[in-house]
Amino acid sequence: MRIFIIVGMPAAGKSIARTYAEKEGYPYHATGDVVRAEVRARGLKPGPDTMAQVSDELRGEDGMGVTRVALEKVLEEASRIVFLEGMRSWPEIELIREKAEAVVVAFLAPRPLRRQRVISRGRADDSPEAFEERDWREIVYGAAIPIALADGYVVNTSTMEDAEKDLDAIVRRYDAG
Repeated sequence: MRIFIIVGMPAAGKSIARTYAEKEGYPYHATGDVVRAEVRARGLKPGPDTMAQVSDELRGEDGMGVTRVALEKVLEEASRIVFLEGMRSWPEIELIREKAEAVVVAFLAPRPLRRQRVISRGRADDSPEAFEERDWREIVYGAAIPIALADGYVVNTSTMEDAEKDLDAIVRRYDAG
């Protein structure tokens, strides 16, 4: 099994990897899905503050609780390629690499473009007002390290199709070798 770990700052375009995986028939798991499911299970109203609080709780003392839950689901898959999104620290990457081959793919987009995307997408767990705080929370979690040390990059400043082509080239390169 090869796990393609998708990392990036908020609104950098990580959801493009989900669309790509679905088109190609690859399983896709995300720590954010685990957090959103927990928010629903608790009967809480999804919003930036609620999501941050529940995420912090689920991450646990070592910051890897949500990753462990998602990784368990990934390792149950029968596919040779699986996508996993949401790692925010290098120890999470190392944990995954202890269990399977892994390729870290970072989605990149300039801050002003990411902010505009947050405004336009209107997700319940997003807000333009919380953008700055969310960026810094991700950085404090350690998100910059997996981005900086990624095995491949998708610079997402053009179309979704272009980003998908770039991701496809990375997947093909690592799937072949």
